[in-house]
Amino acid sequence: MKIADNKVVQMHYKLTDDKNTVLDSSEGREPLSYIHGSGNIIIGLEKQLSGKEEGDKINAVVSPTEGYGERDDKLTQVVPKSGFQGDEEMKVGMQVQIGTEQGNAIASVTKIEGEDITLDMNHPLAGVTLNFDVEVVSVRDATKEELDHGHVHGPGGHHH
Repeated sequence: MKIADNKVVQMHYKLTDDKNTVLDSSEGREPLSYIHGSGNIIIGLEKQLSGKEEGDKINAVVSPTEGYGERDDKLTQVVPKSGFQGDEEMKVGMQVQIGTEQGNAIASVTKIEGEDITLDMNHPLAGVTLNFDVEVVSVRDATKEELDHGHVHGPGGHHH
């Protein structure tokens, strides 16, 4: 069975950046399951998996535009340390939740200078070319319930 919209795909994957740093992997875990065409995975990987079959192995290179987007400098802002509540000491690399006009967002602390904290709301992988090594484990039809819910049920899915 070929991978197409409304098929449930199980895959093992390893994600690396251009420096060959492993960013994510299913190694040692259940394969990742997703419904093809439902926006469960990034579009660039989904496009390259279309038409593949069980047992296929691919190396998919996904550009930032089809991955997590290009970096946007407008999504970086400097805020006063006093704006944060709690006793936790701020550290570079920390993730913090902040309120925006569009609701809550996650930002990374990228710089701390005195009382000034630089926050970056870009996705951590924005601007990064993604290299996926994928092995297709299985392909099946999605159930009506899975399609209604927009995600996979059972092994590798959200509901166990």
